[in-house]
Amino acid sequence: MHKNAVQQSQFVYLNGCSTPVLSRFSYSAEAPFTVGLAFRIEPGEWVEWEFARELLLTGLTEPAGIGDIRIRPDLATDENFLVLELESPDGYAVVEIHRDEVRRFAETTVEIVAAGTESEHLDLDALIDALTTARP
Repeated sequence: MHKNAVQQSQFVYLNGCSTPVLSRFSYSAEAPFTVGLAFRIEPGEWVEWEFARELLLTGLTEPAGIGDIRIRPDLATDENFLVLELESPDGYAVVEIHRDEVRRFAETTVEIVAAGTESEHLDLDALIDALTTARP
């Protein structure tokens, strides 16, 4: 990984599954507004989600999100976990993740790109060029 990117792997618990699942958070200063979350479903095969880093930062301390991804501390049963609800046309999942591990990942993203300065790290010209360049 580059010094402007971070990746952290950990095990998570999916609703209804007693065996933990390998997951991977990722972040890069090249896409400063988003974080990635992937779940390994088979060796070499991952299901990936991307969502706003701000959603993750807020969800560490209070409920956040009203769309396909919602994050909240699990204050009802165990405050050491975060609860992520993921919804898509293909299904719905509830994931429990160790809160301290997510906090460490989030803090590292803020060290790379301070919260509120994301737009300073976004190369809009390159993004526009990539979106408008015809591909064969």
